[in-house]
Amino acid sequence: MMNSTRTIDRPRTALSTRTVWLVFAVLWAAIYFASLFSPPLLDDVDASHAQAAQHMAETGDLITAKTNGIRYIEKPPLPYWLVAGVYKVFGENTFATHLPNALAMLGLTWLAWLWGRRAWGERAGFYAGLSVLTSVGCFLFTRFIIPEAILAFFLLISLYALITSLEDNRPARMYWAWAGVALALLTKGLIAPVFFGGAAIAYLLLTGQWRRWKALKPVTGFLLFLAIAAPWHIACGIINHDQGHAAGNHPTIGNVHGFFYQYFINEHVLRFFNLRYPHDYNKMPALWYWLGELIWVFPWSLFLGAVTAMAWKTRRSWLKHLRHDAGDTVDFYLDHAMREDVGSYVNRIKFRTRTIWLLSLYSAWTLIFFSISTNQEYYTFMVWPPLVMLIAGVIADIEENDGVNGGRPTLSTAWLTGAQGLFAAIGVAAAATLAWGLWTSRNLPYVADIGTVLAHRGVGDYTLSMSHLFDLTGESFAALRLPAGLAAITLLVGPMPGWLLRLKKKHLAATVSVALTMTVFFVAAHIAFARFEPMLSSKPMADTIMSDGSVNDILIVYGEQSSGSSVIFYTNDFFKGRPAMLVLPRCGQNSEGTTLLWGSCYPDAPDIYLSPAKLAAIWGSGERKWIFAEDPDRENVEKVLAGRLYEVQTLADKTLWTDRPVK
Repeated sequence: MMNSTRTIDRPRTALSTRTVWLVFAVLWAAIYFASLFSPPLLDDVDASHAQAAQHMAETGDLITAKTNGIRYIEKPPLPYWLVAGVYKVFGENTFATHLPNALAMLGLTWLAWLWGRRAWGERAGFYAGLSVLTSVGCFLFTRFIIPEAILAFFLLISLYALITSLEDNRPARMYWAWAGVALALLTKGLIAPVFFGGAAIAYLLLTGQWRRWKALKPVTGFLLFLAIAAPWHIACGIINHDQGHAAGNHPTIGNVHGFFYQYFINEHVLRFFNLRYPHDYNKMPALWYWLGELIWVFPWSLFLGAVTAMAWKTRRSWLKHLRHDAGDTVDFYLDHAMREDVGSYVNRIKFRTRTIWLLSLYSAWTLIFFSISTNQEYYTFMVWPPLVMLIAGVIADIEENDGVNGGRPTLSTAWLTGAQGLFAAIGVAAAATLAWGLWTSRNLPYVADIGTVLAHRGVGDYTLSMSHLFDLTGESFAALRLPAGLAAITLLVGPMPGWLLRLKKKHLAATVSVALTMTVFFVAAHIAFARFEPMLSSKPMADTIMSDGSVNDILIVYGEQSSGSSVIFYTNDFFKGRPAMLVLPRCGQNSEGTTLLWGSCYPDAPDIYLSPAKLAAIWGSGERKWIFAEDPDRENVEKVLAGRLYEVQTLADKTLWTDRPVK
């Protein structure tokens, strides 16, 4: 199974560890660290999750997360704990909010390098780290605060602890696996033990290592798992218990299921079966789900042809070295008997084979699970590092066996040359597309607010994370000239030299060129992403309120709090932690309130919900009122408050009004 012994068979030169980590550090700083400072927190999930961490940092309540003063107990707490801790050090800002994800990516790079180096060699470890840093999906889905990168780190370290504890006969290392799964559970929920357990059980059965069950520390390890994972769950369940006469899956005011039902049943079981309430999520079409995986691990997915060919060519040896009593013939071992330590040599072959099986089982199980369940583009984040590690191992294997001792390599380097040529072709095509966009917009003025020139196509009703990508228009290139130009040059100039290097058998340089090309492209992509600030973030409106308003003013959001969540986050200190008011039915019986719906049904939920009639009654009296609304609600605002609105600011599809003139 993608397993060649030739690479192990020969001495090879390698970059020094210092050089490898210097390259990793430069790439990580360019792609992940430099992007921590802009754009500001985004509306919707980014600032909503940041509000939960903000609440914990300011109140010290590490059990019950709250967003805009409303219980938000559908998600595990570890990501909020991490961000809250960073807030204590660096303050409540974009940098601090996104730093844990960036550090998780650095941790994944280290793990990929460490594991890849042991399984395939120094070059493969280097490539594994490069591919984790420069995969499209890992870049895209660390631009905002979601827990997937942290989850991927804990699960990968658990898998590594599992395999190395058995291979090295160090049972104590299994405690790292148990602890890692517990922390992954506190990061994303029950899917953590499901994914780890599914892969681990299949692996243990396949290798026959289930017979060493005592080495897995099933009793003491499970107790450690419970000691880490159980306290928060128990405390949250006790504090946030059932209220009133809770029945069914549609809560009413004062009658709402507590944490145990919301978290375990509604968020896990019912979500899997597409029955969760409220239904504020989507499922990707099957074709796009599987094609998406090729995009998320791009450009390394271009080498999947080589991986497939290697797997097919070595298909008769897939089970060799897998089990304790399996391996090559006696002649194989006699051929290598002159080695100083033939036992160590054989162990390395076995470790590689078992690594391939474990990572493959884990990736396949996770991908199949989410193909059945509801899903989002980033749900499979945790399999991207293992996938690119497998790809990196094959690339290094082919490169290092090219013409070794005049022998015939396991697989021709033509597979790598073809993949690199395809990368160059894609680069030319993408550069031409960008150049066309720049040319057609050459006479258009620069547009600071890109939201004004986007087409609101509503792909997936904006419930998919990449929906806004389909809103781009030719006119939008007027706001993207710098990043589009940089990306076009990078994609035109970068891949072609790499292909030529591959043709000249300069394999190391050719593979590194792929990573360097993607690094510069990601820098350009993040600049473009920051240009979407007026559309994706409402921080300028928060700045306006804090500049022209007073601490006693009242902030109102017409509709879901998520639509103006960044305004709420950035004005939190200004308003002394007082939540914004929402023009929305409390405990909406038609899914109004989405993520905060369950929390709003608790009898002690803050009185922040307004009907349109009540809004009209309080508007213009008492302290100054500020009201925020997106374009779909603009007409409603103007109808309810006709003739009494003073428009203060417009950003993309959002408007901020007040109830009296601003001095």
